[in-house]
Amino acid sequence: MEDNKVVVTKEGLAELQKEYEYLVHVERDQVIEELRAARAQGDLSENADYDAARDHQARVEARIRQLDDMLKNIVLIDGRKGRSKTVRLGSTVTLEFQDTMERETYTIVGTVESDPINGKLSNETPLAVAIMDHKVNDVVPVLVTPAYNVKIIEVK
Repeated sequence: MEDNKVVVTKEGLAELQKEYEYLVHVERDQVIEELRAARAQGDLSENADYDAARDHQARVEARIRQLDDMLKNIVLIDGRKGRSKTVRLGSTVTLEFQDTMERETYTIVGTVESDPINGKLSNETPLAVAIMDHKVNDVVPVLVTPAYNVKIIEVK
C-alpha cells in the first residue's frame, strides 16, 4: 500500500532503527523489572506502581509496534539526487521570504523526520508542497491564509 510508505533519509532510518533496538532490548527489560517490583508489593487491585508499570508497558509496546510497521514500509530518500537544481525530496533549499526578505534554509524530508526548528521540513507542509519541482530564482506562492511568496535562492 502506497499510503503506508515512510519516507526517510539514511540518517532518519538509522535513528528509527536505534530507537527500535533500544525499546526492544533495553526499555522492554526495564518494564519487566518494574512489573516484577510492583507485583512483589502484594495486592494488585490498589497498587499504583503496578498500574503505572502496566501503562508504561502499553506505551512501550505500542511504540515498538508502530516502529516495526514503519520499518517495514521505509522508502529511502536518494541523497544522490541532491545535485539537481530542482527542489525535490532530500534537497536542501535556501528560501527568501518576500514579505520580510528573511532567508531560511531547510532540508525537505519525510514527515517522520520533520523538525522545522532544526531545518528539517516535512514534504507535506504547504511550504514544501509549494516549492517542489521549482528551481533557483523561482518566486513561488505559498497558498495558505494569509498567502505569501518565497524566492528559491539555492538548491543543494
